[in-house]
Amino acid sequence: MSPSRSSNFTRNLKQTATYWGNPVSDGYGGRNFDAPVEIDVRWEDKQELFTDTSGQEKLSRAVVFVGEDVQVGGYLFLGSSSAGNPLDVSGAYEIKQFSKIPDLKAENFLRKIWL
Repeated sequence: MSPSRSSNFTRNLKQTATYWGNPVSDGYGGRNFDAPVEIDVRWEDKQELFTDTSGQEKLSRAVVFVGEDVQVGGYLFLGSSSAGNPLDVSGAYEIKQFSKIPDLKAENFLRKIWL
């Protein structure tokens, strides 16, 4: 696929979200994150049953489709934010689960987040 063409999975990512990734313990019970980056998303405020990384069934507060890989434990906020810590941002939610499903040719991927 040429770089100028978007995949069926990514062409409808028309919203902007702020993503804080790479959560690591700060040694004092908190976490540090990479600097926030804006990513294109399709955000759906809806409850959906999913299985978290520990194998427990949970109910999401939102389902978000993204065009790039993200990390469970990172945070996502619908809109733009320059805050260094997502815990200081009202409406920033922890990524509880992430899946990446290839198309039939394994050239493009559907990436889905449960918050």
